[in-house]
Amino acid sequence: MTQKHSKRYDELAKQVEADKEHTPAEAVKLVKQTSNAKFDETVELHLRMGVDPKHADQVVRGAAVLPHGTGKTVRVIAFAQAEKAREATAAGADAVGTDDLAKRIEGGWLDFDVAIATPDVMGIVGRLGRVLGPRGLMPNPKSGTVTFDVTKAVRDAKAGRVEFRVDKTGVVHTIVGKSSFEETALLENLAQLMDAVNRARPSGVKGTYIRSAYLASSQGPSVKLDLGETLALAGRAHG
Repeated sequence: MTQKHSKRYDELAKQVEADKEHTPAEAVKLVKQTSNAKFDETVELHLRMGVDPKHADQVVRGAAVLPHGTGKTVRVIAFAQAEKAREATAAGADAVGTDDLAKRIEGGWLDFDVAIATPDVMGIVGRLGRVLGPRGLMPNPKSGTVTFDVTKAVRDAKAGRVEFRVDKTGVVHTIVGKSSFEETALLENLAQLMDAVNRARPSGVKGTYIRSAYLASSQGPSVKLDLGETLALAGRAHG
């Protein structure tokens, strides 16, 4: 069944040539032009990967700290005790604790976007797997959310750290920023994301790693990126 779009979407789509490849700068300009909802739309990056996520050694997973943030306020909690709990609080964590924090979550409290934990309290966090896992909130060493460096982890999350993971169809969906951002800010965020995805290349991948890339606002049409230009942009990422 073909998906029916609104008249507004169809009008916006006329501004974008289907399957024409654009430089990152052209794509960002087009996405901003076609983002005219009544709210500040999120700009998203969609990457079709040359991987088979059914194989453990081909799962693409990682994180990037966007230089210009995500445009949203991030609520961060930290599972930590003693000195590490004090560090998490000082870094700006919205809630810090161990058993008490776990009990709040078991009671249905989920008013947070990122959970960080020190390795010594993962025994407590582990029992929350069935609640946090399906929501993508479970702390994980691979994504940098299980660490003794809670100060950096909390600050990165607050500053605009985004995690990405390939889905079962072989696509990575992630956030670049908001449509209200300056074009240069979106380009610098995109560069950082592409660099992080390149660094996250799994050992089991042979051949083409990224097959295609699209940029879109949350209610606008997709704009196809020129892959060569986009990968070149990744090479200029800072940090």
